Amino acid sequence: MLSYRHGYHAGNYADVLKHSILLQTLKLMHKKNKPLVYIDTHAGAGGYALSDEFAQKTGEYLEGVAKLWDKQDLPEALSQYVSDIKHFNGSDELELYPGSPAFVDMNLRDNDRMVLHELHGTDHQRLEEQLGGDKQIKVIKVIKGDGLKGLLAAVPPLERRGVILIDPSYEMKSDYQEVAKAVIKAHKKFATGVFMIWYPVVQREQTEAMFELLKQSGIKRQLRIEQAIKPDSEEFGMTAAGLWVINPPWQLDEIAETTLAYLDPLLNQGGGHVQVTWEVGE
Repeated sequence: MLSYRHGYHAGNYADVLKHSILLQTLKLMHKKNKPLVYIDTHAGAGGYALSDEFAQKTGEYLEGVAKLWDKQDLPEALSQYVSDIKHFNGSDELELYPGSPAFVDMNLRDNDRMVLHELHGTDHQRLEEQLGGDKQIKVIKVIKGDGLKGLLAAVPPLERRGVILIDPSYEMKSDYQEVAKAVIKAHKKFATGVFMIWYPVVQREQTEAMFELLKQSGIKRQLRIEQAIKPDSEEFGMTAAGLWVINPPWQLDEIAETTLAYLDPLLNQGGGHVQVTWEVGE
C-alpha cells in the first residue's frame, strides 16, 4: 500500500524515472507540428515544497532527485529533467518539486491542451490555484473527480493526438485491475493515444496481474520501463517502479535504456535491476 498524497513521495527515485521519461515522450511527440492533449488521471497538487511535513516525513527525495542535482554528466533526458526543476525553483536550490502537470506545463506549446483530474480536495484546490483556467494561449482544464472515469469522457480528443498519464496511488488492491480495465476501454476509443501507466512494485503478483490483463487485451506495442532499487520482497514498501507505455513514440525505448543505464548505479540500493522490454510488439 502507498499513501494517496503525492507529496509524501515527491522527487523519489520513481519520480525521477517517471518525469524524465514523460518529458522525453512529449519531446518526441512535438517533432510533429500538430497539437496534442495531455490527460492526467491523478494529477496531484501540481508542485510540492520539499520542506513540508509530507516530504520531510519520508525524505524520499534525498534518494532520488537530490542524487542528480549537482551532476555534470547527465544524459540528455536527465539533464532536461533537472533543468526543468531548477526553472521551477527559480534558482539552483532544491526546495520545490514540480508534479507531472507542472513539468508538462513548462513544455507544452501554445496549441497544446491539458486535462487534469484530481479527486483529493486539498490537492485539487492547489492544482486549480497553480494551473487552473487558461494560461496564456494554452487551455488547461482542472477537474475534481475520479480520473479513470474522467479518462473515458476525455477520449477521443479533438486533436486525435495525446499523451495520457495514469498515476494512481494503488492504495486499494482493486486499483490495479481498475487501471487495466479503464485503459483497455479508453484504448478502444482512442487507439492511437500514448498511454503511460505508472506502477509501483509492492507485491509483484499484483502488478503482474494488471499487466497480464493488458497483454491479453489484444492491444499492440506495449513497452515496460522499470527500475528496481532492491530485490522483490514480501516486506512492506516499494522495491521497484516503472512505466508501462502503450504506443510509445519512436526512440523512447532507446532513450529509456540510456536513462536507466545512468540511474541504476546511482540509485540502486543493492540487488536491484533495470529493464526496458517490449512486452507486446506490433
